[in-house]
Amino acid sequence: MRPLADGPYLADGLRLPTNGLDYAILAIYFAVVLGIGFAARASVRTSLDFFLSGRSLPAWVTGLAFVAANLGATEILGMAATGAQYGVAVVHWYWVGAIPAMVFLGLVMMPFYYGSKVRSVPEFLLQRFDKPAHLLSSGLFAFAAVLIAGVNLYALSIVVEALLGWPQWVSIVVAGFFVLAYITVGGLSSAIYNEVLQFFVILAALIPLTVLGLKRVGGWDGLTGSLERSHGPDFLSAWGGTGIGDANPLGANWLTIVLGLGFVLSFGYWTTNFAEVQRALSAKNLSAAKRTPLIAAFPKIFIVFVVMIPGLVAAVLVPRIGTAGSDLTYNDAVPLLMRELLPNGVLGIAVTGLLAAFMAGMAANVSSFNTVVTADIWAKYVVKDRDDSYYLRFGRLVTVLGVLASIGTAFLAASFSNIMGYLQTLFSFFNVPMFVVFIIGMFWKRASVKSGFWGLIAGTVAAMVNYFVVYKHGLIAMPTDQGANFVSAIVGFAAGAVVMVAVTLFTAPKPEAELAGLVYGTTSPGMEEAPSEGDDAWYRRPALLGWGAVLLAAVCYLPYSF
Repeated sequence: MRPLADGPYLADGLRLPTNGLDYAILAIYFAVVLGIGFAARASVRTSLDFFLSGRSLPAWVTGLAFVAANLGATEILGMAATGAQYGVAVVHWYWVGAIPAMVFLGLVMMPFYYGSKVRSVPEFLLQRFDKPAHLLSSGLFAFAAVLIAGVNLYALSIVVEALLGWPQWVSIVVAGFFVLAYITVGGLSSAIYNEVLQFFVILAALIPLTVLGLKRVGGWDGLTGSLERSHGPDFLSAWGGTGIGDANPLGANWLTIVLGLGFVLSFGYWTTNFAEVQRALSAKNLSAAKRTPLIAAFPKIFIVFVVMIPGLVAAVLVPRIGTAGSDLTYNDAVPLLMRELLPNGVLGIAVTGLLAAFMAGMAANVSSFNTVVTADIWAKYVVKDRDDSYYLRFGRLVTVLGVLASIGTAFLAASFSNIMGYLQTLFSFFNVPMFVVFIIGMFWKRASVKSGFWGLIAGTVAAMVNYFVVYKHGLIAMPTDQGANFVSAIVGFAAGAVVMVAVTLFTAPKPEAELAGLVYGTTSPGMEEAPSEGDDAWYRRPALLGWGAVLLAAVCYLPYSF
């Protein structure tokens, strides 16, 4: 087994040995993506078409777009980095950190979202609570969306720099404007249909990298044998060393994994992140909307293998990666393997796959950003009651502003060795507080109108204080950034919940008549929609799909738990 050349960081020397065939594959992909964008333009006649595809898409399209929107460059580079850094523990982000929440979204929350006919997640808070909660959540989400889109831009710049040798800032600016073209022209339909294409292109890139990586290290047995000798047995166990007080690579115990990642961070992301929920809201009916995250759950279960294994292979072949004194960060795992393992042609597909992943992740955030800024902020608080064509034009303008802002935030991500750790930090700050407000407001009728706003404030501030003050200043020892993120999520959730209960005790609840279709146990006309023809087939039943995904994820844990 030959180790990879342990050279400098990408910016200083890692160049992919591309040739004309690789560039031809890349050019064909770019042409197809732009073609889809211009083809989708014909269907954009109203603001609803631009922001939610006219609520017209079938479940299989929205389901694949749902998983592709999450399978961005940050997912690929970040989760491979997490595998190289923490080992098999990366499976937690999928089997406990995604599947249960995706199922909960489909079975429990989508009837409220879709039935209430809201255009966005923050708009649901307007109906359930009041304008301050709505405006605050809209602002927090818009800010988080451009930060996350910026992470995707930075991740792409790593790859483009390796491919072409361009400076990072050139890669970021050029790539940002390319994505801007097809989103501005075709709206959400363009983003979604491109995400379906990108899903298959991404897999075409990752599967060869995984197979050839395993071959280089002597198969699965060779990989695990090498890692056990160099990193210890807990590196290859999902739950090994996670007892309270025990040491493990992740720096988290089973309680913080289950509560911090599996409940608070996971449910906060998958059930309230509009970049994901928007795909389900674009479905053609309630049945398709409910099935969107459930269909997405099945590929999500298995995607972990094609992002985790390259990270593990990199930990074997590049033992200095991420270590003190090394120029290589964990984010370099995938580009390093691409350079060393892939022949020309396949290399072009791999580079195209990473570009596709970047575009899927960024498009998801930019398309949700333009919806929230236009529909939730501008149309409700700044310029009201204009004709629909005005908001369609403004939505396209906001798309431009969102991409420009993302270019600026891309440079923030460059300071993090593991971009997935940076993303988890953002989720603990922004998604977790929104989740606690949603879950309490959706399941407790008594939650008062004012409690939503103060719950958001308390949860956001508490999570930030825990991370920047308690963790960064060493007031309480937390072994890793990821472990600190899990604790921040728990602290933010608890603070938001306590404040919501306290505020509710002293302020007035919303009249019960205004809660129809917004609180569990109530219904609205939109929630009583009968399934369309064919949607009542046994294999399309949401309960079967949801519980089947949960059971399959639990079974997948078994080989990594003993």
